[in-house]
Formats: sequence, C-alpha cells, structure tokens
Amino acid sequence: MEKINLTDTFAEFKEQKNIDRATMVRILEDTFRSVLVKQYGTDENFNVIINPNTGEFEIYRNRKVVEDGKVENPELQISLSDAKKIDADFEIGEDVTEQLELKDFGRRTILSLRQNLAGSFMDFEKDNIYQLYKERIGQIVTGEVYQVWKREVLVRDDDGNDLILPKTEQIPSDFFRKGDTLRAVVIRVEIKNNSPLIILSRTSPVFLERLFENEVPEIFDGLITIKKIVRMPGERAKVEVESYDDRIDPVGACVGMKGSRIHSIVRELRNENIDVINYTTNIQLYIQRALSPAKINSIKIIEETKHAEVYLNADEVSLAIGKGGSNIKLASKLCDYEIDVFRESAESEEDVNLDEFADEIDGWIIDVLKQAGCDTAKSVLELGFDELNKRTDLEEETINEVLSILKAEFE
Repeated sequence: MEKINLTDTFAEFKEQKNIDRATMVRILEDTFRSVLVKQYGTDENFNVIINPNTGEFEIYRNRKVVEDGKVENPELQISLSDAKKIDADFEIGEDVTEQLELKDFGRRTILSLRQNLAGSFMDFEKDNIYQLYKERIGQIVTGEVYQVWKREVLVRDDDGNDLILPKTEQIPSDFFRKGDTLRAVVIRVEIKNNSPLIILSRTSPVFLERLFENEVPEIFDGLITIKKIVRMPGERAKVEVESYDDRIDPVGACVGMKGSRIHSIVRELRNENIDVINYTTNIQLYIQRALSPAKINSIKIIEETKHAEVYLNADEVSLAIGKGGSNIKLASKLCDYEIDVFRESAESEEDVNLDEFADEIDGWIIDVLKQAGCDTAKSVLELGFDELNKRTDLEEETINEVLSILKAEFE
C-alpha cells in the first residue's frame, strides 16, 4: 500500500510539474539514500533501482559473510549462520544481497520519506523557476492578472508561475482587473522565504526599449541602436536613436508610416507621449532636438557647469517647458545638461526687467521665475497664477505677492 502511495506521488509531480524522467529518478534515489543513511548509518552497500516510467522501486542491501562471532558492523556484515538461513550455499567472504521491503523502515520513516520526496520536488521546481527567470531579466513577459491588491498585482504566466507587479512599477493610469492580459518586463528576481520572487515593471526604460525592439525590425536586427531612454511613465518619454547606415532614417523607421509602429507602443503605455530623437555629437543641435517641439532661437553652452541657456520666442516657452515641466526635465536628463529657458523678445518700453525688482522680490524667487521662462514683469503677468503654480515650486502666497508687486508697477 505504501509503495502505491509513493508511486502516486511520483506520477502526480511528474504530471503537474513537468519534470523530466532523469531528474525525477535522481530526486527519488537521493531521497531514498538519505533515509538509508539515517536508518542504517550508510548507503554505500545499498542498490536503489527505480523504474523511470512508473516510479516503482526496489532496494537491495549487500553484506559480507563473516565467521560467527566476528560481526563488527551488522549493517555491512552478516554472520555465516544468518547467511545460511537465507541460502545454505553461502560461504565466508561472499556477498549476501537481500531485498528490503518498505514496511521494514517503519511507518514513521515512510511518512517522513513521502514528505521529503514532496519537499525535494518542490525545491527543484522553485530552483527551476528562479533560474528560468534569472535568465529572462530585461525581457518582456505576458501573463494573466490573477489578483489585484492595493500595493501590487499578482500575475500568472502560461505555466502557472506567480509574478509580482508592484504599484511603484505600474504606470499611474494603469488599471487592471482579474483575467486581464498584462505585459511587463522582468527587472528583478530574488529568493524570499525560500521561494522565488519575480518582480515586473511597466515603468522601466527597459520596458519601452523592448517594445521598440518588438515593433521596429531595424532595431531588432541591429541596424538602428537605442542609445538612451528617459521617461516620466504615463506622461512623456524621449528615445535617443542612431543608425550606422546613412540610407536608414532612424526616427522615421521608429515612427513608421503615419505613426503605425509607434501607435501600438503609445497604446501599451497608456498614451504616453513619445519623442524619438536622432542622436548627434553636436551638443547645440542635440539640445535643440531634445526640446522638440519647441523652436529655439539660440543656445549658450556653459561647459564648466554643464549648463545650457536656451533662448526662444515667448510663444515657444510653454512648449519647451511642457506640461508640469516634463519636456525640459526629460531633455535635461537626455542631454546630461541643466537647461534653462529664456524668453527672447524685444521688450516694450513699458516692460521692466525682473532684476529691477530685486529690492522687493528675493533674488532666489527671481531665479525661479527665470527658470520658468520669464525674465520681464509682463512675461510673469501673462502667465498668470495657475501657470506659475504649475511651472514653479513657489508657494501660492509667494506667487500672489509677486503678481501683486508686478501689477502695481504698471498701475
């Protein structure tokens, strides 16, 4: 009966866990031998024979025949009289082979054997999953949403393995229900509580890079290289590309005919605005492309401090800065330059430079206003409270005070 139970355990794990026969046999033999060592002190004189198809097994013990009274180790030796009880033809020096029945081990040992066997199968499976996903770090996986919690989403792949998508790795506008199909990139694999923990991400730049590789054959084939990606997940991203073949337009290839290639990526990223930029070693042209779609009049580069002062028309300032400062922040990260934008226009005789208000407005506040693209009183007033509140980190009370001071100048 116990042999049948163990055979059932073999069949169950082989079917559910998809473990190959050679590995199953090895796990079974290792488990049996660990029991033999515990029971008899050694497993060197035992033969374990396992049927790789059914999991049925036989265990044989080999002992050397010695003279009566000369048995020093009953686990390795057997007296001549005891050997003759098995077969009258045995003589001193010969090997006696006996088949052990499972019941000889005792009920408690048999239960322990089954538990150890199941545990060994589980450990093997966990190690397999860990190694499998360790090699898949940086690759996109597709799974089904199994459970949605406040801080994370549990995803299951086609083999039923559990994957975790933390809230911090989700695009802000992501919304999932149980049963939804989800795509993400594997960013980390670790062992937690003796089980593999596979962490996914949809906010990583690597996810966007893999999406481009899937949609743009020239990138997959290596004809176009993605040099750098910066993202504000769900809002905006800038992708820097380069082609070593002059016949290929890297930006056009990535966007596709009428945006056909990039549209599917944008949909996957919840309508994230993606700017594809052609890399150049000309830093002025590079910054100009990075600040697209704003049109720039001139750029002053300060290499010592890695600063770039960008001058543009008043109606281009908001484009250069972008919603919530997204465009200028990403451009700065992409180019590795701190970018400041300045409004360039012929000041009317009635307008007043912000520096003229140094006695009424703190210098650091004036600097913040300049970084927002305002260098005259009227340029600040034209933006108004709401836009200043979006573009700067100034307190509402401070903004109101500044506006009041500037309005008074023209009254």
